[in-house]
Amino acid sequence: MSDRPPSVREPRDGNPIWRLYTVYGPGNRRYAVLGAVATVLGRGFGLVPAFIIGLAVDAIFLAERPYAIPLVPVAWMPATPAEQLYVSIAILLAATAGGAVASWFEDWGWNVFAQRIQRDLRTDAYDRLQKLDLAYFTGRRTGDLMSVLNNDVNALETFLEDGLSATLWIVATVAGIGVILLSLNPALTAITLLPIPILAAFTLLFTRIIEPRYLDIREEIGDLNARLENNVSGIEVIKTHGAEIFETERVRDASEAYLRSNLAAIRVRITYFPGLTLISGVGFAITFLVGGLWVLGRPPFGLSGTLTPGEFVTFVIYAQQFVWPIVRFGDVVDDYERAKAAGVRVSGVMNRTPAIREEPDASALSIADGSVSYDSVTFSYDDRPVLDDVSFTVDGGATVGVVGPTGAGKSTLLKLLPRLYDVDSGEISVDGTDVRSVSLRELRRAIGYVSQEPFLFFGSVRENVRYGSFDATDDDVERAARRAQAHEFIRNLPAGYETLVGERGVKLSGGQRQRLALARAMLKDPELLVLDEATSAVDTETEALIQKRLAEFASDRTSFVIAHRLSTVRNADRILVLDDGRLVEDGTHADLLEQDGLYANLWRVHVGDIESLPEAFLERALRRGSIVDREDEPS
Repeated sequence: MSDRPPSVREPRDGNPIWRLYTVYGPGNRRYAVLGAVATVLGRGFGLVPAFIIGLAVDAIFLAERPYAIPLVPVAWMPATPAEQLYVSIAILLAATAGGAVASWFEDWGWNVFAQRIQRDLRTDAYDRLQKLDLAYFTGRRTGDLMSVLNNDVNALETFLEDGLSATLWIVATVAGIGVILLSLNPALTAITLLPIPILAAFTLLFTRIIEPRYLDIREEIGDLNARLENNVSGIEVIKTHGAEIFETERVRDASEAYLRSNLAAIRVRITYFPGLTLISGVGFAITFLVGGLWVLGRPPFGLSGTLTPGEFVTFVIYAQQFVWPIVRFGDVVDDYERAKAAGVRVSGVMNRTPAIREEPDASALSIADGSVSYDSVTFSYDDRPVLDDVSFTVDGGATVGVVGPTGAGKSTLLKLLPRLYDVDSGEISVDGTDVRSVSLRELRRAIGYVSQEPFLFFGSVRENVRYGSFDATDDDVERAARRAQAHEFIRNLPAGYETLVGERGVKLSGGQRQRLALARAMLKDPELLVLDEATSAVDTETEALIQKRLAEFASDRTSFVIAHRLSTVRNADRILVLDDGRLVEDGTHADLLEQDGLYANLWRVHVGDIESLPEAFLERALRRGSIVDREDEPS
């Protein structure tokens, strides 16, 4: 059984390339129209030289037919061979210049069309991605999702830039040459077209064989990107454990898998293109043979009529040009299959329905008191129970501690409040309003959330504190930093508030990152505050200072504080104790010590009074430790 995480590929419903044109094409149609018109005009200019050369051979050099150009009045035609030669050269130069101008507009139109669609598609795909629920991300690797937003969208852009242009070029070439050849000699044209059915069948076989191979390639690119992204992010662990050789081998294995998928497609592709060339070449040779015998006065297969040398020259040139659209068609089919495979993966993101959805009639959130109620809340992840029938009500403005052993469900309990996940059953309400009935944006704007491992974006300290409160002034940012006990260390950084924190805040310590995250939440000035081990990485002295400022900040807002270090919540108005997803105790610090239950035992562990712990508690802790780690956060 494969250990590959869930793929971003979804069941296909229709053609992803066609949907791309229908959804994004209308807004960019003028560029596509410009490219299409220029493509057809350019192809028309490209067909002129062969016709003029054939006409010159017959009319000027052999005098076998009059010098006449379709749609041009006879009175305009030059009378002498020299004048006819000069006019022919002028037409050739004009056609070349016209083709060059048309080529410029063709490239401009199609490139702008493709680039604008690429921009819109990537933006929409990202917007759709960030609206998906957290459960979608916990089951997928960042590198795989990045591959969709980058590699797959780029593959679609490449086809949009070249594919449709090439298709029109092929159609215009085949149609133009077909009309001219039919006007010259219908019988020889039919012979020239003989390879077409064989080429069509050969191409159909190619598409059926190559499509699954290209899908595999897109998947392997995602795997390789995920491996590289994971290793770059974990470079410190790799170095400290001396695992460079091990990780190099893992990258080599991922690269080898990608190589195998590519070679499987290459074997098919390198067979297809020589096959096209061979079939087309044989068809051209037959045309040249039949036409040559005809000019020599020995038409085969019972053919009759005449074929002048100039017509034959024109026919041969066009017949040779006729081969290239067929070969180019193979390139288009190949590019199309690559783009189609990429489109399936992009559609897997675009077509996915978010598990967390806002009701069409979602109301504005109005918080007056800030009371929070959990009513028979149950939640599971991948059929694994996390919370079981949890009920409690918190008065507005209260500070509530949430404690319990690892895996008790503490983080999940409070991630349900801003609807990072949705309950399986039960209801969560704020001031009596079900959180599922209000605007998601307003709900989350009303909640300040700080996790144990806060994320910092690449940028300056100021930008990270201001994140989410983009209109805040510099004074507001500094005031929030002072509240979070972050101002002093920020001031000592090389560039103060303008210091770059590095990717994910790698240039700062864990405690510094947590204080910046606290400042960010305080700057937001939310009605509800959720702190999930928000001070776990700071020293005891700094935590005491932070707790004092937090108490001031939280005095007029409802706050939830998750903590393993019980001293963090001992002064809370109320403490909820979770165990195996159930609410087992509820009260103040003093009340819970008096009950002498789970909280009292956790407090004994906290203060180092191990000798007083009941044997049953120790045995259960041992069993809990022997089970595969079951984090609060579904993963």
